[in-house]
Amino acid sequence: MSENPYNKDEFASFDQYFEEEMKKVNEQLDQEVLIAMIGDVNAGKSSAINQLIGDNVAETGAKPGETKGVKRYQYRDRIFFVDTPGLDDIVREHSDVTVKFYKEADIVLFFLNAAGTVLSEGERKSLAEIEKINANILIVLNKIDAAEQIPEIVGYIKKHTNRKHPVIPVSSKTGENIDDLRNKMLDLLKKKKKDILFAKSIKVKSSTANKWILGASGSAAAIGATPIPGADIVPITAIQVGMMVKLATLYEKPLSKERARELAIATVAGNIGKSVFRQIVKAFPGVGSAAAASVAGTMTFSLGHAMKYAYENNIDLDAAALKSIYEMFIKKNESKV
Repeated sequence: MSENPYNKDEFASFDQYFEEEMKKVNEQLDQEVLIAMIGDVNAGKSSAINQLIGDNVAETGAKPGETKGVKRYQYRDRIFFVDTPGLDDIVREHSDVTVKFYKEADIVLFFLNAAGTVLSEGERKSLAEIEKINANILIVLNKIDAAEQIPEIVGYIKKHTNRKHPVIPVSSKTGENIDDLRNKMLDLLKKKKKDILFAKSIKVKSSTANKWILGASGSAAAIGATPIPGADIVPITAIQVGMMVKLATLYEKPLSKERARELAIATVAGNIGKSVFRQIVKAFPGVGSAAAASVAGTMTFSLGHAMKYAYENNIDLDAAALKSIYEMFIKKNESKV
């Protein structure tokens, strides 16, 4: 049985962090995500939806004008993609329905065809109109598999849009850079506290899990590098608990407070306080906070990847199983140092 690294107060802190994180997650899951997509005919919008989600959500086809009018695709309960017709139609009609979608959209994906005329006059006018309505725009340069000199095209787009929005070159045919697009979308949704809802709804989980684990590990390392003299570094526990809750939600694996605490104890991923830092300094004379940062980051990284490994391999995540996997990742990280 693992030695319990927590005292009574730390148990209370852990429970508090868990309850706070679960509240945040549940609040997200009660919302909706609306993603508006605009692009010229056959810019690959529908096939991009399917790549992003990992499922055939939208109709695709090679015929010009496959998307005849505004179409609202519902994926699961609360994720909506709004696919629009050609840019010229949008500019000319300015339909109330379309404008409403742009105003309410959490993200606007503005598609350009790398194999066509990039940033035509009509496209520039459309972009300018949308910018007045919604600034949460990602420019998606699609069909890069059918074009050359992609870096030059990206540079051209950035220059002629005043670098206001990220430009993500992708191929909705091959899936190239779709992870990058998905991560940019998650970054925007995180500001609106909707990233967990979107991530949970897509079939492709691994890249999102990696993103969250790296983020948590970096935050833990940063805190570990700047310990507050005479005080426990409580935020590290909060970071780890938040990561655990998000990963369990992502993979749709219910995680109770008691089980989360059991898993944390099993991996000794608890409160890294002043006593631990003192031990680190003794073990590594002269490095102090740098060693503490390494320990905090490695523990968090290994905990996250152990949970991810178990979820992706359908392993029943009890304390014994997690500890074994966690130690495997710890050893792997140590061998890289």
